[in-house]
Amino acid sequence: MDNKMFCFQCQETAGCKGCTVMGICGKKPEVAAVQDLLVYVTKGLGAVAAAWQSAGKIVPSEIGHLITENLFITITNANFDEEAIKVQIDKTLIAKSELLKAMSEVKNLPEAALWQGSRADYLSKASTVGVLSTPNEDIRSLSELALYGLKGLCAYLKHANALGYSSDEIDAFVQRALAKLVEDNLTGENLTALVLEIGKWGVDAMALLDKANTESYGHPEITKVKLGTGKRPGILISGHDLRDLEMLLEQSKDSGIDVYTHGEMLPAHYYPAFKKYDHFVGNYGNAWWKQKEEFEAFNGPIVMTTNCLVPPKDSYKDRVFTANAVGFPDCKHIKTDANGHKDFSSVIQMAKQCSAPTQLEQGEIVGGFAHEQVFALADKVVEAVKSGAIRKFVVMAGCDGRMKSRDYYTEFAKALPKDTVILTAGCAKYKYIKLDLGDIGGIPRVLDAGQCNDSYSLALIALKLKEAFGLADINELPVVYNIAWYEQKAVIVLLALLHLGVKNIHLGPTLPAFLSPNVAKVLVDNFGIAGISNVEDDIKNLIG
Repeated sequence: MDNKMFCFQCQETAGCKGCTVMGICGKKPEVAAVQDLLVYVTKGLGAVAAAWQSAGKIVPSEIGHLITENLFITITNANFDEEAIKVQIDKTLIAKSELLKAMSEVKNLPEAALWQGSRADYLSKASTVGVLSTPNEDIRSLSELALYGLKGLCAYLKHANALGYSSDEIDAFVQRALAKLVEDNLTGENLTALVLEIGKWGVDAMALLDKANTESYGHPEITKVKLGTGKRPGILISGHDLRDLEMLLEQSKDSGIDVYTHGEMLPAHYYPAFKKYDHFVGNYGNAWWKQKEEFEAFNGPIVMTTNCLVPPKDSYKDRVFTANAVGFPDCKHIKTDANGHKDFSSVIQMAKQCSAPTQLEQGEIVGGFAHEQVFALADKVVEAVKSGAIRKFVVMAGCDGRMKSRDYYTEFAKALPKDTVILTAGCAKYKYIKLDLGDIGGIPRVLDAGQCNDSYSLALIALKLKEAFGLADINELPVVYNIAWYEQKAVIVLLALLHLGVKNIHLGPTLPAFLSPNVAKVLVDNFGIAGISNVEDDIKNLIG
């Protein structure tokens, strides 16, 4: 039977092979199709922009920002709105057409650069340009690995853009990389080189976002975050976009409502700039995949600033507001005006009519261990390692997800020897940050650097320790890597770590379905990439 769709970009893809009837994420075949087409026309726009570069022309920054937004829209659990994606295809084709008009020679451009279909053609064209349109398994694998790395890179770039920070150099690279993905006669050798180059630019993108966040809101600091609820109505904000949070807090102050974070927005509490808001009261719930129950219980409106959105239940869909790259049919979308401003008044007015959140838990969690905070503790950390008080650091960053097999990460954290410290970032933290694993001489055994993009902090911390111990190789550090992955932001984090020279990373709960056996072997042989087995054996292997 013919596939209705094909997508294997996330960890939960059906049978660890690919979703062919409907996405495990809830993505319908029609949405998968227009996402495939949006990727295709974005590659075409990248190819035209790359040709402009080759001709010595300056590509307008708006083109770079459009490409960034397009790739973000196609990330797992971001946009389920077929019409919204078609609008984005329309915009991309118009932008591409304008660039083509200014070119004197176009005959050497690839088909993706020249295609100018109408809406009537979208679904039929989409059926010819999806993942399986590349017949060679290894070329397909490397092409998709490169594309997913670019998607993750663009997600981080979009957050920086929202704060007024951009990089012409990174934008130009993304355009050239997309152009390479539609070249004829792609080879494994040049695609492998591209994948590794994407890792380098991923580091640069994360550095840009780190600069944007810290210059805008200060360096994260050690912070206790409350988990309980108050008696006032609330707004729940999820995702990663700190600029959206800032606007929401500013517009809702003195309104008689409280603002809570959810999922990847938790680390916003660590930034000094947000601590002036008395109504910014705590974190509600856990990782993204529990949102159906938690959003139901929250009672008030929910703002989704980025992925990860689970298709909402009818019982609370009317309380879900989407923004930026996020979209879902019949959910209200908060638009961004030409100056980057959003009006959250409709969210605030709804909150005033709602009941206070139903309390899920009490207590508090501690985070804020980004690079500057850990650097301030560097002498204490180095001494703890030299004295033997800390035997190993275990990087357990990445993503959480629904699969029962992910309980492995909770059990692994519980079973770690008490002379080990977990370094984390991303929503994977929810598997163990509430376990109360204690401390080592005042150093908490779980050091949370923040969001998934703050894995950059973990890399800087490792490089700082390498310098402190006078080591020549980052892999000589007492640091091991046991990373959970789910979507494409984790892919760029992985490629960034490989660029920095990190080896022997364990990745789970399964290896990506988009890695062909041959490509997986290259990663194993050259970088020591490995899967996970069971808690007891993996602790013996990683800790000794």
